[in-house]
Amino acid sequence: MNVEKLNINQWAEEDRPREKMMAHGARVLTDAELLAILIGSGSQDETAVELMRRVLSACNNNLNELAKLSLEQLCRFKGIGPAKAVTVMAACELGHRRKLAEVEERLVVRTARDLYNHFHPKLADQPVEEFWVMLLNNACRVIDSRCVATGGITEVAVDVRLVLREAILGRATAIALCHNHPSGNVRPSRQDDQLTDRLRQACDLMNIRLMDHIVLTDGRFYSYADEGRL
Repeated sequence: MNVEKLNINQWAEEDRPREKMMAHGARVLTDAELLAILIGSGSQDETAVELMRRVLSACNNNLNELAKLSLEQLCRFKGIGPAKAVTVMAACELGHRRKLAEVEERLVVRTARDLYNHFHPKLADQPVEEFWVMLLNNACRVIDSRCVATGGITEVAVDVRLVLREAILGRATAIALCHNHPSGNVRPSRQDDQLTDRLRQACDLMNIRLMDHIVLTDGRFYSYADEGRL
């Protein structure tokens, strides 16, 4: 007998974890609801949430125990076939890999030389100007570094709002800025000075520390912080 599958859009409103996540964020969802989003459907007898509650209950509601189940063991649960079992196993493996990634120590940036060493491989040989923002936490560890603007040979237009947006989305408490001068002239331009001042004021308003802004060429750099201009 064919068992009719119920997709998420056919569930009762209160059983729609996808909509719940979009409205309130992933953290408010239970483990069963998160797994239900992944498997996508239950059966005629139970929703995907109910199915995953049953599976988790058999694992003492412990995700680590769930991750130990083999493909064959997962497929023993009524409503779970190989495709759903593989999806659950992949999710557990991603969680495991994220734990390993978090253990790796993040790069610490405290000086202009640290910034130069980080950005030089990215920017030294670029034929046009690029403007990058580095996101840092309270311990000056790098969260991420992102290019926010690309320009021409002699200038790049930077939107202060985009820089601050990256900092806010990345939950950074401090930022550092870097852009290159393909011309080889390491001295900042008047436009560089004006942009740095606008960014400093914007960071002050948002209670985000502007650690430094360096201008980079191949082999040399200029630091606003080292020059006492921040």
